[in-house]
Amino acid sequence: MELKINAARRAKIQPDMIGLFFEDINYAADGGLYAEMIENRSFEFVRAGGDAKDYYFEYDGLYSWNPYPANAAITLRAVQGSPLSENNPHYLRTTVHRAETGFCNSGYGGIALKEGMDYHVTFFARCVSYQGCFRAEVIKDGKSYAMAEISCEDHSEETFNYFRRYHMTLHANQSVTGAVFALIFTEPGTIEFDFISMFPSDAVAGIFRKDLFDTLKALKPGFLRFPGGCIVEGNTFSNRYRYKDSLTEPWNRKNNWNRWAVHENCIENDFCGQYSHYNQTLGLGYYEYFLLCELIGAKPLPVMNVGFACQYQSTEQVTINSEEFFRLIQDALDLIEFANGSTDTKWGAIREKMGHPEPFNLTLLGIGNEQWQTERADFFERYTAFEQAIHERYPFIRLIGSAGPDITSDRYTAAWDFYHKNADKSNFVYAVDEHYYVRPQWLYEHVDFYDNYPRNVKVFSGEYAAHPLSGMNRPDANTVEGALSEAAFLTNLERNADVVVMASYAPLLARLDYAQWSPDMIWFDETEVYPSASYYVQQLYSCNMGDITLDTGGGEKEAAKEGLYYSVSYCEKEGEVILKIVNANGEAKPVKLQIDEEFCSHSRYRAKTLTAGNTAADAGKSIKSEKDRLLPEKAVLSDSEGTVMEEIILPAKSFTVLRF
Repeated sequence: MELKINAARRAKIQPDMIGLFFEDINYAADGGLYAEMIENRSFEFVRAGGDAKDYYFEYDGLYSWNPYPANAAITLRAVQGSPLSENNPHYLRTTVHRAETGFCNSGYGGIALKEGMDYHVTFFARCVSYQGCFRAEVIKDGKSYAMAEISCEDHSEETFNYFRRYHMTLHANQSVTGAVFALIFTEPGTIEFDFISMFPSDAVAGIFRKDLFDTLKALKPGFLRFPGGCIVEGNTFSNRYRYKDSLTEPWNRKNNWNRWAVHENCIENDFCGQYSHYNQTLGLGYYEYFLLCELIGAKPLPVMNVGFACQYQSTEQVTINSEEFFRLIQDALDLIEFANGSTDTKWGAIREKMGHPEPFNLTLLGIGNEQWQTERADFFERYTAFEQAIHERYPFIRLIGSAGPDITSDRYTAAWDFYHKNADKSNFVYAVDEHYYVRPQWLYEHVDFYDNYPRNVKVFSGEYAAHPLSGMNRPDANTVEGALSEAAFLTNLERNADVVVMASYAPLLARLDYAQWSPDMIWFDETEVYPSASYYVQQLYSCNMGDITLDTGGGEKEAAKEGLYYSVSYCEKEGEVILKIVNANGEAKPVKLQIDEEFCSHSRYRAKTLTAGNTAADAGKSIKSEKDRLLPEKAVLSDSEGTVMEEIILPAKSFTVLRF
């Protein structure tokens, strides 16, 4: 087949078009990107249950904490009285009846150490009647893999209520998985503890798990949308994400249950599922999100609650004329001040106190997550109220609206009618957030989806993914076929860059055995990261975006009939043409490039090609890790070079990026 590439420039491509969407689902934050290794470190975890419009939680402060050894002569109680933090009023009261006993925590599926690595331990303790030492160990089957000891007198500071802060460094003498962290006491006595924490020494900025951080940074994302997703709304209004709760020391951050703790609750599980203890410590809070954006080179895109709990799960809301609603608008204004304000402002000073006197340069803000208008839910009026208040004070902020949860219903149509009706108002909306989780075939069949969109209101393709399969804990739902269909659909977004200005796959992260939603871009366990084929598609796009699209003479429509999907852009800085092309066929396909004379001097190309990683011998077999965990279907990237005037052979079921 012959593909025409003309020199005529078409749509300008935003440099930050391909970005990331982060939500604390699938243990993406606590137990994931946030490098904390101890679960329930402040003894505030709750157990969540219930069903739509009837959610509840009950306190379970000793969750993940147990005597060590199991039959130890020790008493553990979660109590209140004189807490380290009023925001987290419970703490652990420990009575040691016999020396050389203690308590332990298994973290998220077991503590894992890497040989030679140091691990920093911090805890607060109040020695009610104890004068011995604290020994921290990582232990498995009675064997110690790291150990450090400190006297009860060797604290670094003391609080007003006599909680003393202790620091220790554990050095791993050998790698291990499935271990426990234990605190052992050398004498009997009574001690109270709070905020027991352990981080690996290689955590980026002392916060982010390094291998996951590096995997995100390698995508070179243009933006990061956070903290969700349904997390923004909560399954009850009180369960919503309150970013101000995170703008303080980690031990002062108020614990919250995670709305995904109740995912797929049903009568069969007594409305209390396997992730009922999924909590949010807010250790990964708004300061950390902004810092993450800075470190990976992405523009921050926080999303604000507009006074609704999740519209799928609840009818809870604050009325638009209430004090609570105006406080939500003020939260948006305060957030902009926190991100951008000088250090002599209230919230700018808080940013400085947290360690970042320079502004974070926030320019994007989401108003509501996946909201839609109903007779009872007045989202359009709420969006308008936020827009007016924000742009009165900060006219440069670009706002992201919502088109609802799909792109096929009356909710979607009504949303677009609203934004188009207000399109003549300066700066009313920068882009409208569209969501679609669909079968791969839908993506192939809609590679012209944005061809006829009006150009006066822009699109943020904010949550999309191919779903060959769906469900909890299904890494096998990430297939190469699904990723190829996403790559094909992205050619449509790139060709229509004059209307689609931002795009992000969702969800981003999933911990093996802890996932409420599948498929996901990046899977991981306690020691390894397993990028999916969808990850490599995103990377090939984000690292190979030109400045402007080139005219293809409409040839992509005929090519699509033959299972070939492509888009072409031009990089002004490098002086290179960039061709992205998917061969969705089960056999290799030859293509011939007919290029404009402007590019005739570009005689040679270099290419990266994504194909399935399975060998013929492996075909049909489940892909598993060494730990016998099911993994995403393997994909491989290969490099090649050639001459653009020669026929190019596209491998079967492949996605190729050529630069010449």
